[in-house]
Amino acid sequence: MLTVENERQLSPNDVDLYLFHEGTLFEGYKVFGAHYEHVDNEDGFRFTVWAPNARSVSVVGDFNDWDAGKHKMKPVKQSGVWTSFIEGIGVEERYKFAIETASGSVVLKSDPYAFYAETRPNTASLTCRIDGYKWHDSKWMRQRDKKDEYHRPMVIYECHLGSWKKKEDGKLLTYRELADELVDYAFENGFTHIELMPIMEHPYDRSWGYQITGYFAPTSRFGSPQDFMYFVDTCHKRGIGVILDWTPAHFCRDTHGLGKFDGTPLYEPCDPKLADRPQWGTYNFDFSKNEVVSFLISNARYWMDVYHVEGFRIDAVSSMIYLNHNNDLPFDLKNKYGGYENLEAIDFIKKLNEAVFIEFPSALMIAEEATDFPMVSKPTDAGGLGFNYKWNMGWVHDILRYMSLEPSERRYHHNLITFSMLYAYSENFILSFSHDELVYGKRSLLNKMPGDEWQRFASLRVLYGFFMTHPGKKLLFMGSEFAQFDEWKDLEQLDWKLLDFPMHHAFHDYAVAFNHFYQETSCLWRLDHEEEGFEWIDADNSNQSIISFIRKGKRKGDYCVIVCNFTPNVYHHFKLGVPASGPYLEMFNSDAETFGGTGQCNRKSVESIDEPFHNHPYCVETTIPPLGISILMKETKKRKTMKAYDQV
Repeated sequence: MLTVENERQLSPNDVDLYLFHEGTLFEGYKVFGAHYEHVDNEDGFRFTVWAPNARSVSVVGDFNDWDAGKHKMKPVKQSGVWTSFIEGIGVEERYKFAIETASGSVVLKSDPYAFYAETRPNTASLTCRIDGYKWHDSKWMRQRDKKDEYHRPMVIYECHLGSWKKKEDGKLLTYRELADELVDYAFENGFTHIELMPIMEHPYDRSWGYQITGYFAPTSRFGSPQDFMYFVDTCHKRGIGVILDWTPAHFCRDTHGLGKFDGTPLYEPCDPKLADRPQWGTYNFDFSKNEVVSFLISNARYWMDVYHVEGFRIDAVSSMIYLNHNNDLPFDLKNKYGGYENLEAIDFIKKLNEAVFIEFPSALMIAEEATDFPMVSKPTDAGGLGFNYKWNMGWVHDILRYMSLEPSERRYHHNLITFSMLYAYSENFILSFSHDELVYGKRSLLNKMPGDEWQRFASLRVLYGFFMTHPGKKLLFMGSEFAQFDEWKDLEQLDWKLLDFPMHHAFHDYAVAFNHFYQETSCLWRLDHEEEGFEWIDADNSNQSIISFIRKGKRKGDYCVIVCNFTPNVYHHFKLGVPASGPYLEMFNSDAETFGGTGQCNRKSVESIDEPFHNHPYCVETTIPPLGISILMKETKKRKTMKAYDQV
């Protein structure tokens, strides 16, 4: 951990400089930026910045009336790095770097490594000490390193802090207030992790944090760095992991940020064709510069070291590995071999993952990657990119397209719900109903469903059930757990009043019950990434738009039989192959009245029939609910009292 008691010289030494220019200074946050020091019996802050093409650099702030002539920084051995110690500066002092460019003009820049920043619309960096917080998550941290996330349940709650909930006067909740409300809510609703849309400092609310100016500063919109530590600490005390959205692909062009930092393209490529990202109005990072690689990898390790987060969902990976992905330039970019891959970005990604996992073996490194680039979630020594998870965006696209069809049309598009199993084990997948699917006119999950109110809610229940039982970990965007009616409105809080309406309340009960049932049912997650964890019973029943399959756990006999019906027809005495004889108990049924359904449930156990069917030695006859999912498990005394729809 970073503390002043480390007794290390914070100004760059020869080793620091060598590693920085080599692209291997993975703890650059201990060297660059503004650090408290006690020098010659004087307290103050040492400032260090990389600006290789500057004529001169000064630290300016309220403490010197923003006069660039008062605190000039010294160049360090012609390394392009500048440093200075200023005595008498306290915490939360505003500062910037005044950089004299080669042309003689002076630009004011925020500190790229600042730990804290002014609240927008102000743009100065703030001096800060991040070593004083007393953590209470030592037990969590010890256990985290022993956890095998691949074989554990994972239901992630994706959240935008600015619009999850607001105060009565419309102001934002603070990190500490969110710790009191959001963390309990996530725990009680059966989520294992909270994923935060980027909380790194950013100037524009409606960029949602994806266009960053302060990569090392938790946004001051919600409080101080210590307040954010409290939020993470509270999550850990409640058994909730924290994942941050992270954007190493590009950064915003605001004049106080990284763009043309020393008067020249520094963090971005020198070639404008490679630097510009027209679609987003941003600059790409230049992964060919070792100093940029050191900056970004240091940033990833910083959040895990200083703030104890579990890992990252890395945004826009496809835009990193392909030169022309999401690029509106009127021509194609090519690498030195004539291909379309960004070779430097691919090398960076591999190096990033290696550097993170060597220090944090239990880290979650999740790629939002939308193409069929191979081996994204495979180790680098096996030829992969080194992530340990990838969003399954193909499954999300297919299932949402399928569910938007009228039930009578679904029989003609049956492959949309079965195709995913042809590639389900090619990567370690997370199924993600994220914010990307619920904005810009795409409508909420509920509003994607066709039909009247009952059909839409029933379709949403079977969709959620298929989502929770399909192989792969899970991610759900906030509000979807109570069937938010409108698509996400980033300037407003979620429509919490919908919980006053019976159908929304019932759906919320359903989602919460399913989340808890999922966590308690090991066969739904124990072998998520191994082929022996899944077996089709019948994948070909397109005429009735019904699929049936088995999810298996590690232990013999640990399995459940799952049937999904994507039409409003009810089927009694529906014959279904099962692997073993004996009574089967329906443990979950989305059509239970308590969930807003019609009550077409199997209240009594279903006895197997000694007759081969569906390539299984036995079969059962069961009721299949309309637009519903039914989950059967072998009956035991314990399970008789555990029916999920009887627990609400």
